[in-house]
Parts: sequence; structure tokens; C-alpha cells
Amino acid sequence: MEIAGEKIYPIGLGTWHMGDDLVKRTAELAALQTGLKQASSTVKIAIDTAEMYGDGNSEELVGKALQSVSRENVYLISKVYPWNATKEKLPQSLAASLKRLKTDYLDLYLLHWPGEVPLAETVTALEDAKKSGLIKNWGVSNFDLSDMQELWQLPAGKNCAANEVLYNLGSRGIEFDLLPWLNKQQVPLIAYSPIAQGDSLGNQFLQDGGLQEIAARHGVSIFQLLLAWAIRDEKTLAIPQSSNKDHVLTNLAAAKIQLTKKEWQKIAARYLAPTKKQPLAVL
Repeated sequence: MEIAGEKIYPIGLGTWHMGDDLVKRTAELAALQTGLKQASSTVKIAIDTAEMYGDGNSEELVGKALQSVSRENVYLISKVYPWNATKEKLPQSLAASLKRLKTDYLDLYLLHWPGEVPLAETVTALEDAKKSGLIKNWGVSNFDLSDMQELWQLPAGKNCAANEVLYNLGSRGIEFDLLPWLNKQQVPLIAYSPIAQGDSLGNQFLQDGGLQEIAARHGVSIFQLLLAWAIRDEKTLAIPQSSNKDHVLTNLAAAKIQLTKKEWQKIAARYLAPTKKQPLAVL
């Protein structure tokens, strides 16, 4: 898939909840390094973090992981708090993130969710950061259709490079109106929690006999099947989080899964697309 002309592997690395526990830090670092080392000069591996995650602990962990790979092969994403998205505060937040990440630029900088700061002011601050070379592109996160439409009314609003929202087989609400709109405007989707936080959100995918049958036929896990489903349109970047290096590799391998049309239809029949507007799901 592509974001703003950059070729990116469709499955990346999420880092929410990572970096806080010193006991887990060694395994988390190894997991991130393992994933990033799968990148190449032709297809980058995305890694997604935010100043919110552990109040910077996640960014510091990512910064350490970046030291073991070529920075040019990584598609680095971070996010700014809505209350820091002013013309005065955003440069400070960005500088702090870059320091923790031990890099001099971000590939993509996202407004973490809509806030009280006027969107026009935030876009101006993001555009200034882009002109300065500190970020290559900017986007948004947790923006519903009305938020995107408001953004599109701004002079530089259409420079938005992506929208990151909750999306998985059990959370399909965006397919009613937001996702079609993004596709029409050619705005890529970044799907967070694409495996429903390890099937901990009440969907019980692991107990689904139909999914088990399809997964067994392809020699893959249910989680790999969920990832393959999330990226099936080739316009979506899925960012599952894992602190286990073996799981990271199996996550990345899910991009190679090829289901038949009948199998896709069977999954769609078990987990129905929305037929009316739903509030944007968030975690």
C-alpha cells in the first residue's frame, strides 16, 4: 500500500502499551527490532507511536529500536495530543517526540483525535512543520466523516495523508460512510487494533468454527486471518501490537495470505457490514 507516494508494507508495528514495564522492555525491544529488520529500501515497514503512549515511554523504546536499522527503510508515525496541537505548542511537542525517537524527522505526524483547538490552527502548525522538514506528511486519527468533511473545507485540509481509526472484523462501522468517503478522496486508512486486541474485545473470533476452518485450510492462525481481512482492499495499513518477536513475524506474514472469493464471502456473511450510521468506535 502507499501513503503520500511512499510504498509501505501493509502490516506494520503498533506500540500502544509498550515501553512502560521494565521487565518487558527487553522482549519489546527485540520484537520491534525484529519487525523493523524486515524492511527494505523498496518497501518500508511502518511503526506507529504517540506522545500519549506511556507519556513518551513508547517513543523512547521506538527510538532505541530505530538505532538497529536504516532509518530510511522505516516509515515512522507519531501523534500529538489535541491540546498540544496549537501553533505555539505543536512545535514543542514535535521536538520532544523527535528527541525521544532519536531522529530528525517523522514520516507522518497525526493529530491524535479531534479537540478544542481550532482545526485551522492545527493544520497551519502541521503545514509549518512540514515546510521545516521536521515531518514529511501529516494526517489525523479518530476522525469520523463529519470531522473529515470539516477538515476538507480548509485551504490546506486536503494535504491530510491518512486517517487512523479502529477497524477490525468486529468493528466495521466505518464501512457505512467514512471508509467510502476516504476511498473517494484517496485518503489511506490506518487500522489500529486490527486483531481486536488479541480477541479480547468480546468477539470470540478464536471460537468461530467458520474462521477456524478457513484458517486451517491456509495453514494460518485466526489472528493472521483477521489481519489479511483488514488489508484486503490494498488501501489499508494495519498496525497490530506485539511484544513477541515470533508473533511479529507471523503478523507480517499475514500479508501474503490469499483467500478465495468464496472464503471472503463466507467471512462477510458471518460478520455483517453496517447498514446504518454508527458512532465512530474508539478505544
